[in-house]
Amino acid sequence: MSTIDLTQLTQLQYINKKLVSGYHISEQDNLAWQELDQLQEQYDALFSALGNTLVHDARGFFYFATDEGTANMGKISRAIALFIYTLIEHYANKGQDPMRALFDKDVDLEICQELVLNNKALFDQLEIFSGSDLRKDVLMRMVRLGMAKAKDKDSVFRLLAPIHRYLDALLEVNDDAFESAEEV
Repeated sequence: MSTIDLTQLTQLQYINKKLVSGYHISEQDNLAWQELDQLQEQYDALFSALGNTLVHDARGFFYFATDEGTANMGKISRAIALFIYTLIEHYANKGQDPMRALFDKDVDLEICQELVLNNKALFDQLEIFSGSDLRKDVLMRMVRLGMAKAKDKDSVFRLLAPIHRYLDALLEVNDDAFESAEEV
């Protein structure tokens, strides 16, 4: 087991508060991310002793592994997944490389409105009826989870590396659907 020197963990209070709330600490969180990256063994040992599992995703972010079994989290997760899926489709339909556009393009209210209008039946199921609802209910939640960064007083957003968790899940669902179709 690693020796824990609390004097080295200068960002501990901030890091713990963020991770416990479900936030993903990525490279944009300069000081916290650097400390986690440099002192990962100590943070692993400390958080493990406290009953948490620190996950370091090689794509540039940290988070606590959690059981996402609550009904509320399920709805939030579905809304985020639907947003990302429809955004990928939006970029592909515009002839852009969706993976590059996800991280290089800003998402504004106009795009949110277009996503909701073009996928009305899907968003209606999640009680998201407008671009403003999407911004308020999904993008602002993504900011609070460290998956997006708000720019221009919360009217423009940029997605961050932690959305890879949803991309992985979408790819897994796609692979499972493909395998099921092959079995028929």
